[in-house]
Amino acid sequence: MTDETIHPDACVVGVDFGTLSGRAVVVRVRDGAELGTAVHDYGHGVVDRALPGSGRALPPEWALQVPSDYVDVLRTAVPQAVEAAGVAPELVIGIGTDFTACTMVPVTADGTPLCELPEFADNPHAYIKLWRHHAAQPQADRINELARQRKESWLPRYGGLISSEWEFAKGLQVLEEAPEVYEAMARWVEAADWIVWQLTGEYTRNACTAGYKGILQDGEYPSEDFLAALNPAFAKFVADKLDHPLSALGDKAGSLTAEAAAWTGLPQGIAVSVGNVDAHVTAPAAQAVEPGQMVAIMGTSTCHVMSGDVLREVPGMCGVVDGGIVPGFWGYEAGQSGVGDIFGWFVKNQVPPAYHEQASERGITVHELLTELANEQAVGEHGLIALDWHSGNRSVLVDHELSGVVLGQTLATKAEDVYRALLEATAFGTRVIVDAFTDAGVPVTELVIAGGLIKNKLLMQIYSDVTDLPLSVIGSEQGPALGSAMHAAVAAGAFADIREAAAAMGSVQRHVFTPIPENVDAYEALFLEYQELHDHFGRGGNDVMRRLRRFRREALEGKLN
Repeated sequence: MTDETIHPDACVVGVDFGTLSGRAVVVRVRDGAELGTAVHDYGHGVVDRALPGSGRALPPEWALQVPSDYVDVLRTAVPQAVEAAGVAPELVIGIGTDFTACTMVPVTADGTPLCELPEFADNPHAYIKLWRHHAAQPQADRINELARQRKESWLPRYGGLISSEWEFAKGLQVLEEAPEVYEAMARWVEAADWIVWQLTGEYTRNACTAGYKGILQDGEYPSEDFLAALNPAFAKFVADKLDHPLSALGDKAGSLTAEAAAWTGLPQGIAVSVGNVDAHVTAPAAQAVEPGQMVAIMGTSTCHVMSGDVLREVPGMCGVVDGGIVPGFWGYEAGQSGVGDIFGWFVKNQVPPAYHEQASERGITVHELLTELANEQAVGEHGLIALDWHSGNRSVLVDHELSGVVLGQTLATKAEDVYRALLEATAFGTRVIVDAFTDAGVPVTELVIAGGLIKNKLLMQIYSDVTDLPLSVIGSEQGPALGSAMHAAVAAGAFADIREAAAAMGSVQRHVFTPIPENVDAYEALFLEYQELHDHFGRGGNDVMRRLRRFRREALEGKLN
């Protein structure tokens, strides 16, 4: 540790705010030992069908959240984790947080979410727009088309396409569909920064989300002239709603307030680190801080992050930011919008009852049963190819109008066949991303896996075989929370920077899975088929997916009206 005055048993707390729950972990600073953890499920979960309270129905592609659910994590999971750790609260010297991104909160000047005001309680645009809110795709399409026409210099930094998930598309949707909410909104705030605001009483804007989700490149946002061309009322969006001095990752955002200390049971005045993104904090937790080490954080979705020592334009990447992951390197990001969500959807909606009964009799999950059955197959035995677009495509196509496909089904196709095809489809999606980086001059030499899907060994082996890369595995089950705790240690002065903290507190098991040569060859042939389908449906060969989405929206909107 850098500061020798820090107690040898000093601890930090990391809090990972995910899609459905928040997780807190207590970590010892000197060696990264995880002493206690606790999870709190959001009371409202993902609001995608109807608003809480009134029951007002939501249109398709909406995904909202309720801000009080996040505060409840601080009130519940943090004190429970400290209790589970068995450490005295006064030994905790800092707290760090990470969030899903891009998750946006419209707030008043003092940080009050607009949905908490009586006049906006029944307005969906006043709620938090979760990262997977995709209803701003029309706005994203216009941003992309205008940027292409004007040859905006920032567009290649995002692989040539801006996502509907990001700050500008969602902000433009609020303006055009709920101008009264837009007018009342003093700030358009990333949830990563909003939660830090609740902890410190001060608003800070982290450099990570500003660069990756806020189109900030080389110190500049898109110009007022560009924004006005989208909508004259949007011209001052940056100046009036978004712009704020940036804080570097690992910096101290402020000190824990008395109110937040009462929520968490932690000492008032301890360091609170600058907000961060769940995927980006995971890289140092897995000791993946060198060029070529791509971290895939695999859960409901997958985010791919990697540091590089060169700046390149990678088609379909989510962004590249100087120091966006660790200082001194360019931080690259890509991702897949649906992975674990796809597997969960299949088990919930497509698997016959007999499989559920068999799994229950054996005392295992349906996922475990299907994995066992799928593991008995040779590569290609099921005769299927799937496209992993059930939540759209984030990279490399950046199109959330796309949808899932399973090709090759017959009357002999079984549930385990489709399940394995979906596992493979997500691996093929990662392969497309890896190839895009390598072809652009940012080679991937190692995949480091984090997240809940690590436990599926068949899935891990498929990823190694499909990418023909060794797979390392993070040594912690709480990767994002551990990474947030490490940033808290830096903010508290225990380490000079996050690279030093990674060496002391991070954990990884190298090359746990390695490619099986015969599987590599077999998957290469299947991948070529995947690529052909990928380009046919995703690059304009057939726009049927977009047309079907339009038919669905029109039908559902007709029912709402």
